[in-house]
This record gives sequence, C-alpha cells and structure tokens, in this order.
Amino acid sequence: MTQTERYQDLPLEEVIGDRFGRYSKYIIQDRALPDARDGLKPVQRRILYAMFHEGNTNEKPFRKSAKTVGNVIGNYHPHGDTSVYEAMVRMSQDWKVRHMLIEMHGNNGSVDGDPPAAMRYTEARLSAIAMEMLRDIQKQTVDLVQNFDDSELEPTVLPARFPNLLVNGASGISAGYATDMPPHALHEVLDAVLMRMNKPQSSVDELMTVLKGPDFPTGGIIQGVDGIKKAYETGKGKIVVRSKADIEPLKGGKEQIVITEIPFEVNKAVLIRKIDDQRLDKRLDGIADVRDESDRTGLRIVIELKKEVDARGILQFLFKNTDLQIAYNFNMIAIHNRRPTMMTLPLLLDAYITHQKDVVTRRSNFELQKAKDRIHIVEGLMKALSILDEVIITIRQSQDKRDAKNNLIRAFSFTEEQAEAIVSLQLYRLTNTDITDLRNEEASLQKLISELLAILNNESQLAKVIKQELQTIRKQFAEPRRSIIEDEIEEIKITLDVMIPSEEVVVTVTKDGYVKRTSTRSYSASNGKDFAMKESDYLLFESMMNTQHHLLLFTSLGNYIYQPIHELPEIRWKDLGQHVSSIVSLDSNETIIKAIPIDKFDDTRFILAVSKLGQIKRSSLAEYQVQRYSRALNTMNLKKGDQVVYIDLVTQADDVFIATLNAYAVRFNMDEVPVTGVKTGGVKGINLKDGDVVVNATTIPADARGELFLVTHRGAVKKMSLKEFEQGTRGKRGIVVLRELKSNAHRVSGVLYVQENEQVVIETAKGVREVVETKPIRNSDRYSNGSFIVDTDKDGDVVRLWKVLKKSIESKKS
Repeated sequence: MTQTERYQDLPLEEVIGDRFGRYSKYIIQDRALPDARDGLKPVQRRILYAMFHEGNTNEKPFRKSAKTVGNVIGNYHPHGDTSVYEAMVRMSQDWKVRHMLIEMHGNNGSVDGDPPAAMRYTEARLSAIAMEMLRDIQKQTVDLVQNFDDSELEPTVLPARFPNLLVNGASGISAGYATDMPPHALHEVLDAVLMRMNKPQSSVDELMTVLKGPDFPTGGIIQGVDGIKKAYETGKGKIVVRSKADIEPLKGGKEQIVITEIPFEVNKAVLIRKIDDQRLDKRLDGIADVRDESDRTGLRIVIELKKEVDARGILQFLFKNTDLQIAYNFNMIAIHNRRPTMMTLPLLLDAYITHQKDVVTRRSNFELQKAKDRIHIVEGLMKALSILDEVIITIRQSQDKRDAKNNLIRAFSFTEEQAEAIVSLQLYRLTNTDITDLRNEEASLQKLISELLAILNNESQLAKVIKQELQTIRKQFAEPRRSIIEDEIEEIKITLDVMIPSEEVVVTVTKDGYVKRTSTRSYSASNGKDFAMKESDYLLFESMMNTQHHLLLFTSLGNYIYQPIHELPEIRWKDLGQHVSSIVSLDSNETIIKAIPIDKFDDTRFILAVSKLGQIKRSSLAEYQVQRYSRALNTMNLKKGDQVVYIDLVTQADDVFIATLNAYAVRFNMDEVPVTGVKTGGVKGINLKDGDVVVNATTIPADARGELFLVTHRGAVKKMSLKEFEQGTRGKRGIVVLRELKSNAHRVSGVLYVQENEQVVIETAKGVREVVETKPIRNSDRYSNGSFIVDTDKDGDVVRLWKVLKKSIESKKS
C-alpha cells in the first residue's frame, strides 16, 4: 500500500513569521535575559541547581568541571558543552561578577582575555553565597517543572535569598532585546531592599541615599550621578567609568603613570597594546615605555614618560583615546511576569521583595505542615506510651506489620500515621525518660506552629522574618565598596603640547612633490647647502616650522593634502625627501602648486584659489582643519578641462590681481569674492575672450609698497607700479598690460608681486633658469613690452617663473 504524501500550502511569510516568533519567544524568555527575581539566565540556574542536586557544595571537596557540565547537559540543558562551561566559568571569575557563585580550581581565564583551561582540567564547587541562592529549595519554595525529557524536575526560579540581579548584574542579547545591568555592592543593595520594605513608596532619591550606584568588581571611578539616577528611574542611563591612576615621580625629573584599577569588562592586554600603539604610531610622543607589572597582589600597569612631559596631559589623552575610560550604558531589561520588561530600581526591588514573600510563605507552609505531621506522630507516641502494655500485647497478637497497624487503629483509635510510627518504634525508646523528650518536643512544635501561623497570618511578621534573614546575609557576606562614585563627568581637555612635543624643524617641499622635515642639527651641519633634489626639480617651500603646526599642500586639480608636521618623516638635509604619493594617492597629471604653513586654523584668514578658466573662490581657513586625512581632499570644484593656477592664504583686506595669457589683467578687493564652502566651484573672477586663459594671479597686501613683475613668453621682463592698476570689480574683461604687436606678439608667462631685494627665477622650455634681480629694473607703464633678459631663440620660451625663497631660517634660528 502506497502512502499518500501530505503537505500544507502556506504563504512563506506566514511560516517564517510563525517560526521566528516562536524562536524569539524562546530566546527572550528562556536563554538570553535574566529573571527579575533571581537574576539568573536558565543556563546559570541549571548549573547551580545541578551542582546543588549532586551535592557539589561549598563544604565538600571540589569536583571536575566536566562532571558538572555533563550533568547539566544530560539532565537540564540540552545544548553545547561549550556554552555551559563558559557560563560556569563566568560565574567563577572575580573580575566579571561582584560575588562569585562558583569557586573554581585551575585556570579559569584572566582579565587579559586568556581562555580558561579545558573543563577536564578544572575543578569547581558552589560558593558559600551561592548556597544562599539555593537555600530552602527542598522546602517547596519554588515551582519545579519537568525537564526536557520528563525524567527530572528542575526549578523555574531559585529562592535567591539575596538580590542577585543587582549584586552581580547581567548582560545578554536576545531577539529584539538586550540587557546591561551593572553589579552593585551587596550591603548597599540589601539596605535598599530594607528601605523599600519599610517604606514601599520610597523614591529613587531616597533609595540612592543607601544604594549609591554600581560597584564594579574591577573597581575604577564612576562619574555621573545624574546618569545613575536616570537609569534607576527609567531603566536607561549613561555613566563614565575611568581607571584609577596615580602619577609617581622618578629620578631625573621623569614621571610615570601607574594604573591600579581599570573599567569593568575591559581586556587588560588589549588596553596595554592600545596604549603602546599610541607611542608606536607617534600619536603620543611623550610615552617612553608601557609595562604590565600585574601579579598575584593586584593589577598594575606602568606608563613611563619621557623627561619633562606633562603626565596629567598624557593621562587625559589616554582617557579620551583608549579604554582607560569607557562609557557604560544601563539597559535594565529583565524577565518580569514572563515578559521582557524595562526595570526601574523600585520595580527591581519590588519584584525581589514579592519573590521573597512568596518564598518565605511557601517555606512556612511547608514547615507548618511538617510540624503538624510531626506533632500528630508525637501525640500518638505519647498516647502509646501511656498504654504501653496493651499496645505491646496487641502487636504480639498480630500476624504481621500490616495486621499490627490495623489492630492498633481498631483497638485504640490511632491514625494510620500514628500506627506506622508505633510499630516502627525501636525498643530502646520504651523507657520512662522518653515521655519527657516527647513532651518537650511537643512543646517546641507547638511553639514553632504558633510562629509559622503568625508569619502566614500577619504581613508584618512575614516582613520581619525576611528582614532578619537579609540582615544575616549582610553581616556574613558584605564587602567594602570597590568603585568610587563622583558626581560629575569630568570634561577631558587635551592640549597639542601633550600629543606632540614642541620642536623646531625645517620643512621643505619641491615642485615635483618631495616633502620632508629636517632637524635643525642636520640643517646646521650642512649650512643650508647641498639640498638633495633632482636636477629638474626646484624648491617650492622651505621654512622653519614647529612640529605642532600643519602644512597644506594644494594641487593643480583642486585638491589639498592635510599634513601635520610631526607626522612627516624626519630625513637628513642631504637626502631626498618622501614623495607625496606615499602620503596620499594623486592623479598622474596632478602636481603640487602651493605649500602653505598653518600655525592655527582660524576664521580671520582665507584660502583663495583662481582657476585657469577664470573662476575664483574664497573659503575660511577654519574649514580646512579635518580629523581624517588619509586621502586628498577637495578644495575647489573644477569644470572639465579647468585647473587651479594660483592659491594662497589671504586676509580680508588684500587685493587680487589676475593676469591672462593674452595680456589682460584685473585688480579688485577681496570683498568682491564671497566666502563659500571648501568644495564649491567659486565665482567668475575675470571675463575671458575666446582662446584666452588665466596664467596666474597674485595677492597684493593692503599696505603694499612693492611692484608687479611681469614676464612674457619671449623672455621680456618689466616692473610696473601698482598705481597703474586701480581697484575695480571682478568679472570684467580687464585692461591690457602689454603693447599689442601685429606679429609675434608677447604672451604673458606670469606676473608676481615683488618687493625690494627679491629675486625671480625664470625657467625656459629647455630647462634653462635665469635669476633676475628685481631692484635694478626700472618701472614701465602698462603699454611697454619691457626688456629682453632671456634668449628664447636659443633656450626656448619662458614656461614658468617663481620668487626665490627668502632665507628666513637663519634669522629665525638666531
């Protein structure tokens, strides 16, 4: 007989939605989130119960961890052994939990993130305080349910005779929910519970008079009381946890920073590596060495500093840039009434108090029933002793135990339980003194029953019992607070001096893009001569700069490179510099046209750029400061075929002079150019004729006393007074600066603003360079074509010119 195939035709989204809904419900309720009553996840609860059930308690010898893991997997938690062992190890790590629930012999990991030894090597047992989590569990204080295969019973929650969720905290990620609860000091949490019991409507402010805030097992300094209060009121809040650090003096004027406590759940080895990376990457030159001197006596990280370095400033930098200081975010979600709930502090305390009332009530009911059962037996034994001879005769006349019990019940009106106790009575107890013991036991049982009834019938008596037991736990297990709490979050202030030692260096940039910084010692040894440079290259920039300053390198394609001076490689004066392509990648046809030194990025100065097609733009210098500079950044949005021909640092009072290839020029004030963002394309600076382009521009200072120096492609030079060019407006055609010739007309190769004693280098197409003294040249009017200096027939047309860099370094050094 063939079996017919059965299938359901269902929409995929319904199936997936149903399956994921079930999975999410399981993950949320029974895996990743702690219960608000005992503060445990199911795997933790099962581990503790399995150890207790097997007698692996704190007063007995340690047992192999693998045995416990096997028991947990086989009886309660049908998941991987790794997850069970990891949960078990975490409960034994004193840097993870405030009060360890498991004691472990062997390697159980380290604060450096080292993994624990395999479970076959380690041994474990319940800790003393873990026994308080399980105390009275055998007295029906909590519900027991069938395990996964119905072969065992397991608890749905532990009695938890102390508020474990607040004491040890919790963290976990489930489907759609996550939790992060910090640990607290046991005595403070118990004081808060007691306050809440004495005054059920107590506010968070009142509770915080006894529960100051979290108390991490690794200590540290907690900042931000407002964040703690917000978390206790809403379930979410943020605090700052910073390391405990001291500054110790050393010989020779040096100092060292000693870290003795680090933030919660920070990996010490990773932290030390990150601190040392700051030194190796030269982000922090003040550190000489970083050592881990931790031992069995405690944690100790030593950061040795260089001579005369500001230790407090270094520490502030490390707080900001490493895990010496972290932000801890409360997210107090727990399972409350079988639902994930955002817990406030009052709600957490109330959930625990309600649980304890239930536990003590159920325990009292259990003990009351036990006492009643026992007193019933005692009354039967006392009655039996009073008629002992008749009882003995009745038993001797009986055929067996069952017959004896029936005869006693029929003859003397004993109950089944009393008859069982009588026939099971040992002969040695049939003495005259035994009746006294029974009477004393009856009295004590009557007293116990009265006490238990008082607890069950009187709410205040119930609360009194809970308070007494909490006080006992407080006295037995309280430890001093480890974390210090400070009201305000301290603002971290970092000065540049801390990050980069102030040092004067010589910085050079060549036209071909070779950049380097040279120590003053190397520069002095060469007397500024024998500079390493390729034959066809020339110096674009040379200046004494401070390592705390920056260099902006502008390219012909409208980009710029942001370069902190301290990050430049230190290269000898006589060695070739580092090519700019090793700093950032540039196009093959992109060249460096300007290097501008920057001591500070303020908004009173501007970067002015002029393009080949006559566009001009001005942007605030402050906008050029960036945090990320691993690539070239845009400074002018150029049209296709356009390029930057001039760029410089200017002020509001400066004038701009733009010259074109066909000898037109305009001069206007900086006010004519609106201030725009860094990536804009600018506005029209000069109205070009067809076929004409801008060759370059120059800036004229407000108090200018120099002249304009012009060179043509035919090798003619001339100097013109600034009075020849009055201020106008931008966007005009401009005025001519050369006399027009019918044949072989001069074209402008470049124009510069020069002052007395400045030299200009003129370079031809064949690489011939001519140095021209500007002072001896007489001024000409706009319509002259100047005097010939270069023989272009022999050496080629003039292709570029530049001012010789003034040797200001020696004067700065002196």
